[in-house]
Amino acid sequence: MTTKGADREQVRRLVLRGISGPVTRCRDFTATALADWGWLPAAATPEGRERVEDVLLLVSEVVTNACLHAGGPEELVLRYADALLRVEVSDTSPEHPHAQPRRSPALPGGHGLMVLDRLAGAWGSEAKPDGTPGKVVWLEITRPPGPDPLRTAADRRRANPL
Repeated sequence: MTTKGADREQVRRLVLRGISGPVTRCRDFTATALADWGWLPAAATPEGRERVEDVLLLVSEVVTNACLHAGGPEELVLRYADALLRVEVSDTSPEHPHAQPRRSPALPGGHGLMVLDRLAGAWGSEAKPDGTPGKVVWLEITRPPGPDPLRTAADRRRANPL
């Protein structure tokens, strides 16, 4: 885990190259990060529980898409700052996600991007920043309502410097 700025951004990385069961590993990794970042007390409310489940579903979707369409994910990065979570999944495919022809919602599969559209505050893809082949698919989602423990701790430290 790395912290950037004045307690502003928490970052967690999970290398995925060559591992088995990447979807489960990414969901577990994300659940642990959310617990550490104080999302689970907010999950005591129905809206908070839904938001945490939305995050885990979104992680599953982007990692599954990388498995099915991009040769597998390379890395999962979680960035959390100012009540906003950014999830990034990198792979080696240069092809960016694109909507498939409309299908019946009753048919299985092919609905991942629709899930992203509905649940994520924003999402997209971009070339890898280091210039290596591939892309990063990202999504953003806000923390459930309630006090942000990371911000509260940072505010206390600024108010009471050593």
